Amino acid sequence: MKIPIQKVEEAALEIMRRAAIEIPLDYKQGIQELQKTETGKLPRFVIHAMVDNWEAADQDRRPMCADTGLPRYYVKVGNNASVESGFVAVERALRHATAEGTVTIPLRPNRVHPLWRTDHNNNVGLNAPEVEWSFEPDADWIDITTVHKGGLFGTDYRMLFPGDGIDGIKRFVLDTLIAFGKRGLACQPAIVGIGLGGSKDTCMQLGKQAACLRTVGDRNPDPKVAELELELMKLGNSIGMGAMGFVGSGMVVDCHIECGYTHTGGMPISLHTFCLSSRRATARIHANGQIEYRTDPQWFTPYLRRETVEW
Repeated sequence: MKIPIQKVEEAALEIMRRAAIEIPLDYKQGIQELQKTETGKLPRFVIHAMVDNWEAADQDRRPMCADTGLPRYYVKVGNNASVESGFVAVERALRHATAEGTVTIPLRPNRVHPLWRTDHNNNVGLNAPEVEWSFEPDADWIDITTVHKGGLFGTDYRMLFPGDGIDGIKRFVLDTLIAFGKRGLACQPAIVGIGLGGSKDTCMQLGKQAACLRTVGDRNPDPKVAELELELMKLGNSIGMGAMGFVGSGMVVDCHIECGYTHTGGMPISLHTFCLSSRRATARIHANGQIEYRTDPQWFTPYLRRETVEW
């Protein structure tokens, strides 16, 4: 049974709308936990205003932030899935949904050519929107996740070396979060994603996925990495900054780390902050055309991480 391509476009448009308007429950709960411990008067005011804004956006069915970022997609394909007109048609459907959603939701048309500043007013153009693919054994469905992440700031990279160790990772995280807070380069409080290892491009990719595709409270399956996630979250909340960089105590809602085997001589690391409007939504399209919506992307499956090595 082939998944109707019309269902793909329908689902993509709907998750674009949900991501722009509705805050995921896990992030709301993370913010509520920060509210309990935030010591700064201004950060408490900002968080209160954030929550009010989310409620107004939900009631009015309008995007909760004027800057709707750079919409992108993550597609997980079941090994047994079959789509009407094939997977090229899936990418075409995602581009159509992006263009339509930009007009009807509406989203801000942020995408322009880097040199000529050409703007089609629909967030579609050269290599835009980005579509990343992964696969899942023993499944006949397709998961489509959209993420609306800002495209200007909130990202950094450094090539560390094995001798830098855990202390070097901590130093990089502190340096980066302090710089972001002081210079207004991120919208805190945020989910922080860290990519550790891989080549430079893989490292950056893992960090962004860690920030955008895991839920608040989710821990890495490696107990030592999970322990480091909690340690870095605590460290990030100890630097004296809160919401929007004001003096406070709640800068990090959660910290997620994803690792990749890397060159023996290096330890690359990237850090990405999702914004205070944690914008993601997922649709699962079954072989019979049924669509299920959720806010947990379930991207990092055991198969994706290759926890069991085969050769």
